[in-house]
Amino acid sequence: MPRLTDARKRLRRTQIAEAAVRCFSRNGLERTSIADITTESGLSTGSIYAHYRNKADLVQAAAREVLAKRADVLGEYAASDAPPGPDELLSRLIAAIDPAEARVGVQTWGEATTDPTIRDIVVDMTDRMRVMLYDCVTAWLVKVEHHEPSRARERATPIAHRIMALYQAELLYTALRTLPGETVS
Repeated sequence: MPRLTDARKRLRRTQIAEAAVRCFSRNGLERTSIADITTESGLSTGSIYAHYRNKADLVQAAAREVLAKRADVLGEYAASDAPPGPDELLSRLIAAIDPAEARVGVQTWGEATTDPTIRDIVVDMTDRMRVMLYDCVTAWLVKVEHHEPSRARERATPIAHRIMALYQAELLYTALRTLPGETVS
């Protein structure tokens, strides 16, 4: 059997994680089985277990996949000559919310209250998102508002915290107002 290249392994892991997100969104975390993900991905059970140890690994991969999308966008914003201000940043984040990803996010938060492994994933993802928002707000304060870097870093913390809270509220709202297969209008 030919060995998979690193690029092919990453592609396969992404394929599996995306299938898991679709299943989690449709069926819920608890009711999704590895067999469901196998069917959704079109891969064998062995292939899935070759890339992920268990469902918690898949939840983590799904969360990382969603966060990676946000990280790319936030990194671009922070690196631009004129990063968006807090209101525009929040508007852009809200506009990019995918209902399926929002449902998986809210389900993951719920599971985090009783499952220590999932809790660790949620805390890690939330901390990473908050740092990315902080970096973006800091860049805006320095580049657009012309604050000294030390003052910008100080001011960015509460602003990033509020953006994060409002973004999470919108994720919850989106998850609650859409059912699997529906889109937000």
